[in-house]
Amino acid sequence: MSEIAKKWYVVRAAGGKEKKAKEYIENEIKRLGLDDYVSQVLIPTEKIYQIKNGKRVSMERIFYPGYILIEAALTGEIQHIIRNLPHISGFLSEKQGGKEKEPTPLRQSEVNRILGRVDELIEKEEENITPFVVGEAVKVTDGPFNGFDGTVEEVLEDKKKLKVMVKIFGRKTILELNFVQVVKE
Repeated sequence: MSEIAKKWYVVRAAGGKEKKAKEYIENEIKRLGLDDYVSQVLIPTEKIYQIKNGKRVSMERIFYPGYILIEAALTGEIQHIIRNLPHISGFLSEKQGGKEKEPTPLRQSEVNRILGRVDELIEKEEENITPFVVGEAVKVTDGPFNGFDGTVEEVLEDKKKLKVMVKIFGRKTILELNFVQVVKE
């Protein structure tokens, strides 16, 4: 059997229900045996690190909330099947005269950019979610100086550290802290 030509489309999902919608799509495709027509269902995400209760926690953040990428050949009933699943409001398409047109496939350059961005983030071990600048007000959230306010004096990007000026007992003191030990004020 020859390979079916597939393109990437964007499916609109209910906000916060992207993972559940992806699960419904995958289960329905498997149940109906349409694996030849739909090859991938993706939610582009990135890994971020935050401090919660003094511990460093890794979390996933969705790049495009409310949207799912799907690589498929939208022939026959496939478009109708996907559109009528729970938490899905349809495909991203252009409107023409008040009526929705056929779903608009993504250009290959857009797909490469989105997928390249996802691959790039998977390869990175850590992503700094809040880059700091000199002179910025910060609050220490971890370590022995927890709760102190200060200003950024120097950013050591390669070490992922900051030099922060804080007032301790009325005297200005410089602390060297990790990015994850402080938050912007």
